[in-house]
Amino acid sequence: MTYASPVFAYARPDILYDLQVVQNKFCRRAADAPWYVKNSTLHRDFELPTISKFMKDASERFFDIASNHPNLLLVEAVTYEPPPPNHFCRRPRNVLIDPPDDLTVEVEKLLELNKMVTD
Repeated sequence: MTYASPVFAYARPDILYDLQVVQNKFCRRAADAPWYVKNSTLHRDFELPTISKFMKDASERFFDIASNHPNLLLVEAVTYEPPPPNHFCRRPRNVLIDPPDDLTVEVEKLLELNKMVTD
């Protein structure tokens, strides 16, 4: 997934949701958590990003590295402006401007809350 994360921008959201369901099940099994424990709580406790957050972070790293690469063709490929959000053609860099999904927002809120409590 790390290798292909910039390409996952082309994946339909329901496919990424299916991957998130698998990750949630693994978290639940690893923690031996009962059904009523929220997925966001499991992600916070494991300090594990959601699939969409992981893909976005990996894509950011890829585009940062590629923009400073000595190969000019690679630099030209990544230094384009993404089309407007309502445009029908999605490019890999669009993942950087996509809003986070609901689970990612909830996990980030819990992580911020933890930071405030521990400070």
